[in-house]
Amino acid sequence: MRQLIENLTPGRWLPGVILCVLAASPAMADPHAVAVLQTLDKVTARVNTIEVRVGTTVRFGTLLIRVDHCDKRPPEETPESAAFLEIAEQRPGEEPVLTFAGWMFASSPALNALEHPVYDVWVIDCKERIKEDS
Repeated sequence: MRQLIENLTPGRWLPGVILCVLAASPAMADPHAVAVLQTLDKVTARVNTIEVRVGTTVRFGTLLIRVDHCDKRPPEETPESAAFLEIAEQRPGEEPVLTFAGWMFASSPALNALEHPVYDVWVIDCKERIKEDS
């Protein structure tokens, strides 16, 4: 037992852990100017695809959908698009009520989903890559 404990000193396992973390770290995603969202009206069963520019708000039924950020991995990496959305519900004559704020991922729409009795919204893609100044 003592030999096992001596073999677990940080000097022996720490470099391996650091190497594993670095090898498993996600690729850097590129910011994009447009989020492609898909919407579902559960009452009418209508599915729509909408494009929303980052920093703008669109209306879908009683929902106000604002896209604050949209990232997409480069083509040579594992495909993934993610958008930070703020979704509020505004019924006629009432103030908007925030119902969702957070990141949605195209590859895992159920990971962080809008929970609404009438509408579903999920991220499909990000478009128009924003080039960084060199």
